[in-house]
Amino acid sequence: MNLATLWRWRATLMAVGVGLLAAILRLASLADPHALVFDEVFYARGAYSLTELGYEGDWGKDEGEFAAGDTSGLSPEGDFVVHPMVGKLLIALGIELFGNDPFGWRVVGAVLGSAVAVLVALAARRLFRSTVWGTVAGVLAAVDGELIVLSRTALLDGFLTFFVVLGFWLLVVDRDRTRARLEAHAADQRREAELPDESLLPGPGPRLGVRWWRVAAIVAFALAASVKWNGLYYAAVLLVLSVVGDALARRDLGWRGWFSGAFRGAVPAGLATLVIVPVVYVATWANWFLTDGSYDRDWAQTHPGEGVTWLPDALNSLVHYHQQMWTFHTGLTTEHNYMSNPWTWLVQWRPTAFYFEDAPDADCGAERCVSAIHALGNPLIWWLGTAALAWAVWRIVRHRDRLALVVSAGVFAGWLPWLPYAYRTIFTFYSVVFAPFMILTLVWALRRIAQPDDLEGGWSRRGTIAVGLILAAILIVSGFFVPLWVGTPIPFRYWQLHMWLPSWV
Repeated sequence: MNLATLWRWRATLMAVGVGLLAAILRLASLADPHALVFDEVFYARGAYSLTELGYEGDWGKDEGEFAAGDTSGLSPEGDFVVHPMVGKLLIALGIELFGNDPFGWRVVGAVLGSAVAVLVALAARRLFRSTVWGTVAGVLAAVDGELIVLSRTALLDGFLTFFVVLGFWLLVVDRDRTRARLEAHAADQRREAELPDESLLPGPGPRLGVRWWRVAAIVAFALAASVKWNGLYYAAVLLVLSVVGDALARRDLGWRGWFSGAFRGAVPAGLATLVIVPVVYVATWANWFLTDGSYDRDWAQTHPGEGVTWLPDALNSLVHYHQQMWTFHTGLTTEHNYMSNPWTWLVQWRPTAFYFEDAPDADCGAERCVSAIHALGNPLIWWLGTAALAWAVWRIVRHRDRLALVVSAGVFAGWLPWLPYAYRTIFTFYSVVFAPFMILTLVWALRRIAQPDDLEGGWSRRGTIAVGLILAAILIVSGFFVPLWVGTPIPFRYWQLHMWLPSWV
């Protein structure tokens, strides 16, 4: 294969390389530890219940020997669960395909977690117009600890991350395709009117019809909200950003009525969102509607005249159920050793220990061996990413940097809504959903260092060396922390060497 062929296939090679790296880190020894890790006690057992009963039955408070295959604790009584269905349905898919064991619970999340790294690479390649920077972003997503841990455990946040990143990538593709169509329309209009380049154009610009990439993004965000409700924040922020991008594209290309043209396209997009999101969301509750044993399924029939009485009984019951879920979430203040304040999430101040057990049968070369899993992002990615985020905010305010806004918007969509709920029992690993956007923001900053504006696309020798050293350091740190992300038995002293901050212990 010659260089010309490699160049033509560069995007495919990038995606395959990033995907393989991510898959190795997520699929290797996926069945270990052979135990329920952190909140797998809720979601793995709930998913198994879906495969057996069609709904989530009550397991009681005793975890029993579920990891060893003992499912006798499952009761046909409907369980009060506080998150939507999609994540648990995907876990259930893995159980159906590969069996009720740790590999079965985790495999679908691991595959979709690998896909997240590929989607980050593809989105970055379009945003930065560079396969090099797309590869950098994809590799960083592949080796970040939070993304690895949440891909390797049967929790919901990894699935939420996948659908959010999928929606974002679809909007990036839509943006590029729409821009190309608008440029072609502008060129045709100037040619027909015999206007010079850069001249202003009459009217608002063309109607573009149904934009299927954007519709697909709306469906992806609806599925994100069907994993966890905070997917709605990403839908709101990123779809509004898409509309703003349309308006700015029409203005850049010279249409006098650019605002009305963008508004004309925004109205159907908004209406489509208001229809598609609730329809998809309710559809994902199909098993709840179709099974009599589901929690509160018959609430409306047993409470006539209560609730939203103009709705059909089934929907009235669902609304009441959601009111209970909302009350639970807003009132959850139970103390937990690893609860954390969202103001500290960006610097990973209090990461969550998912699993920590002595491993007396392991041969780790020390008197005491332990197996630990910490939902801790690569410290260099997050610390440098936080600095890059501050730089991006300055660039947005001072220079109206659109690219800085695009890459950082996902961080703010995922982080800011949690700040008013600092009183709640919440955890740092919730930040995994905006980890891809922290990475994109960091890559944006690294690109500006290596390719400063004054070189007009050229490479700064000093900047490139600095960026190369930073990336090498990130990879070394990831290699150092991998045992704490995948649960490999290690000497207790080696575990202690990873506790860089007192708040990590």
